[in-house]
Amino acid sequence: MPDLSTPPTPRPSTPANSPARPGWDALLVALLTVAALQISGFAQSAALPTRVADVIRHPWLGGLLSPAGLAAMGEIGPNPGDPIGLLLNALALLGLLGYLVADLLPWPRASYRLKWAALLFILLTALFLPTAKLILLRAQSGPASYTHDGGVIQTEATIEFLLAGKNPYVEDYLETPMAEWGFSEFRTALYHYPYLPWTFLFSAPFYLIGQALGHYDQRWLYLALMALALALAPRLAATPRAKLALVALLALNPVMNLDIIFGQNDAFVFCWLLFSLVGWTIWRQRQIKQGDRWLLLSTICYGLACASKPTAWFFAPFYALLLVADQTGGPLSWAALQRASRTLWVRGWPALVTFLLVVGPYIVWDPAAFYDDVWRWSNGQGETGYQIWGWGASNFVLALGWVQDRFDQWPFLILEALLALPLLIWFLWRQWQSNDLSLACWHYGLFLLAFFYGSRFLNENYLGYILAFLALGVLSSLDQPPRAKAAGQQSDMKN
Repeated sequence: MPDLSTPPTPRPSTPANSPARPGWDALLVALLTVAALQISGFAQSAALPTRVADVIRHPWLGGLLSPAGLAAMGEIGPNPGDPIGLLLNALALLGLLGYLVADLLPWPRASYRLKWAALLFILLTALFLPTAKLILLRAQSGPASYTHDGGVIQTEATIEFLLAGKNPYVEDYLETPMAEWGFSEFRTALYHYPYLPWTFLFSAPFYLIGQALGHYDQRWLYLALMALALALAPRLAATPRAKLALVALLALNPVMNLDIIFGQNDAFVFCWLLFSLVGWTIWRQRQIKQGDRWLLLSTICYGLACASKPTAWFFAPFYALLLVADQTGGPLSWAALQRASRTLWVRGWPALVTFLLVVGPYIVWDPAAFYDDVWRWSNGQGETGYQIWGWGASNFVLALGWVQDRFDQWPFLILEALLALPLLIWFLWRQWQSNDLSLACWHYGLFLLAFFYGSRFLNENYLGYILAFLALGVLSSLDQPPRAKAAGQQSDMKN
């Protein structure tokens, strides 16, 4: 939970009676809130043409306003247009006003606590309740509506296959709600499940509970995990203002915010990685004890992240260095690498065992189907491979006519290697020299950006995930010496 015991303090050089100056975190929260509301509003207006009528006729959502209020608001309004969405936007901006005013209060402790209260109110009205709104509208309008295909619709279908004793990597999704979603020419995911087993294994018990209660939507689980991640995230930030800013960046960066609202699953793997980093942080603060339960928790959570989505695999070299942080920083020699490798195995084996326990049974069950879904499909191979798509360099391949259409093959692996491998080598050398969480997260975010920029697809939701780790890289500095850390904290509080 946020640490409310260390409020910001005024500049020593500022007269005692001088008004408090606005903080950089206040401007950041304002930018993020407005951007999140604007982009979410545009997305809902563009993708959900019946949302206004659906809100009005919904027994709960429509019942929140009187008939006179619904009539006064009408069926046409600013984005997102529907009455409940507009009221949530108004409440979020009220929370933002409270944050900005609280930032100027002359009482540091009260200001800090009120800013946390205002930020939590913004998160409730700009993230959690908008997601709940779409969940309720989906329950009314059908399982293929008001959500994303892979993160919600297909994952729920894999849970049903699991409970029926079927292999989700063998089955197709032609008889599921997936068949009603998206553009017909790009529905190749109907024949593949590209995510890893932890996504549906962890979700299955909650699915059963939801079904027993009469309703389940995968986003309820994403919201619960994200709430826990946001509660733990301040442990990874260096200063009081940074704690506020980190929570805001994770929840309100417009891409991640939109992903959660519509139900893309980047938040799922992100949460397991964040849990792993929190465990590592506590272990590190306990002076690196062998066999510490926090080290075990960190490695298990990292194994679960890797068993959720291949995106987490790219963090492996940086996480490996974090596990041997006490043995780096000196000259990079063969002997030092051998010593660190032995320590890495002693400390990191639970991550590998966890990954194999989750993924191994599905590899053994049908290795060809597993490989086809998880690897070949994303590389555009086979008759139903994924198309060239997204915002990256692949657009130049299309624009220059190097392929005939989006489903053709092109050697993207060469471009990925040219862009990402030199950076990886440089980043690992940099982290060896100064091995802390800040560099690990920043390097991971940049490495992912370079790799996906050169890949067959750079989907926009990846950018929200990358932004989350760039935020962790900037706002965490857990390995500063105590005196330097205290000085940095005081300087940040002043500013």
